[in-house]
Amino acid sequence: MTPADWRDALRALDPQSLAPEPEETEAPGQEAAPAPLPMLRIEVDRKRAGKIATIITGFEPDDPRADELAGTLKRKLAAGGSVRDGEILIQGDRRMRLTEILRALGYKVKVIG
Repeated sequence: MTPADWRDALRALDPQSLAPEPEETEAPGQEAAPAPLPMLRIEVDRKRAGKIATIITGFEPDDPRADELAGTLKRKLAAGGSVRDGEILIQGDRRMRLTEILRALGYKVKVIG
């Protein structure tokens, strides 16, 4: 007997046993809603040796969007920076340009200081 014959024989005994299980899929056009974007705060801080840095806060410490956003901002501003505990640090005073970029990306922004 071929494999198809065995399947037919089993189906004849119990048609429910070989019925494929229904897949749980979302209806077309309904996608999972993305997490809301956090309210970000931008401030300038003077680091050691008088260096100025712009700090963006408002992300949760383990939010992967902070790493992704930091990379985007560093490329757009051609500046160095880092991410630690949900804070993005960009070298230099970039408040105005950061505000424009973040608002264009859909974030709500509050500039402090």
